[in-house]
Amino acid sequence: MTVQPVTRLLQRRLGQVLRTKVAGDDAATRAQRIWGAEGERWFTPADPIWRVHADASMFPGGIASLLLQSLHPLAMAGVAGHSGYKSDPWGRLQRTSHYLATTTFGTIEHATEAIELVRSIHERVRGRDERGRPYRANDPRLLRWVHVAEIDSFLRAYQAFAAEPLSDDEADTYVSQAAVPARLLGVVEPPTDVAGLRAVLDSYRPELESTRAAREAARFLLLSPPLPLIARPGYGTLASGGVSLLPGWALDMLDIPLPGPVSRFVARPLGHAGTAAVRWGMAGLGERRPSDPPRPDGPDQPDQPDQAAS
Repeated sequence: MTVQPVTRLLQRRLGQVLRTKVAGDDAATRAQRIWGAEGERWFTPADPIWRVHADASMFPGGIASLLLQSLHPLAMAGVAGHSGYKSDPWGRLQRTSHYLATTTFGTIEHATEAIELVRSIHERVRGRDERGRPYRANDPRLLRWVHVAEIDSFLRAYQAFAAEPLSDDEADTYVSQAAVPARLLGVVEPPTDVAGLRAVLDSYRPELESTRAAREAARFLLLSPPLPLIARPGYGTLASGGVSLLPGWALDMLDIPLPGPVSRFVARPLGHAGTAAVRWGMAGLGERRPSDPPRPDGPDQPDQPDQAAS
């Protein structure tokens, strides 16, 4: 067997493993429902939100998002008490991935169905944090925090690790487009441009806390991921990239020692390497979406979209 077929085999195998972990064993069935359904969609392949959520940078962006979200004590209490992030981390990832894919790439009908399902689940998620403060997942202010922490992380990851970052205007459009499903989910006045996004994030700073649950979640994500030992170095590159996206105050609150030079010259390059590996593996699947334009370079070339959220 020559080198090229072996390389292609390894590429496809990596893509299959990544897709199964992120989208589940029924990934092909779910993808067919998202991409194969006919009907009006909120967004198109030309839109920034489509480009961001289809890119491999969603992998480090997702890690950064979870770490940042954990700093709100009520949000973290809800995750610790109801999400099963330690007992079923891949299931939680797959549910989140499916929601993002459906609301970004799916028909409006399917997107609104997904939103209503999550809203119904949120109605049942309530309790008290470790200090006895009540929380409920459908609290509009809590929903807003989760939304802005997520969108800010995805945007930072794309700008850091994508082959072609968004322009300033495109970044504003991304934030505005992400607000479309967020409003239907119950987020009140989601930001619609980058300046507004960063302002809302800063407004939550007085509410954030370095709780025991948040630090435990960070240790789980960064030091004890549910992966075999052979896969942990690869995951480590993505986790390093995710950590490099966090602001210094968040690193301090999570007890993550990452001085500026280490972030710039070690963690960020590792993030680039890990994201490139994911992009290469997903391209090896050779699958096409019904909405993809014809390839100018012929049908035998691998797909360029990474399908990270699908």
